[in-house]
Amino acid sequence: MEALIAIAIGMLTASGLYLILRQRTFPLILGLSLISYAVNLFLFASGRLAPGLPPIIDKAAAGYTDPLPQALVLTAIVISFGMTAVIVIMALGAWFAGGDDRSDTGGEG
Repeated sequence: MEALIAIAIGMLTASGLYLILRQRTFPLILGLSLISYAVNLFLFASGRLAPGLPPIIDKAAAGYTDPLPQALVLTAIVISFGMTAVIVIMALGAWFAGGDDRSDTGGEG
């Protein structure tokens, strides 16, 4: 299970970096989203992958799952959604101002 999670994190990170290095704004936004998904998956996996265990300590349960990484992932999801919205608005503003979505021209033709 850990190897599958590690491969998924690696693939999301590699795909995100590839898209970030493109010269268009839409792939850049998708790349940032993929990297934020990879970070969220890493944070979630850091809390021990223990399916079926409760996040609250109970005398009847055999163990428990650490709830802190789950709370961090929920917070990171909200922050990444807000930042994606800001970046999309900035990209749309650049598109309307310059008429192009290339990120290497600086708004010049």
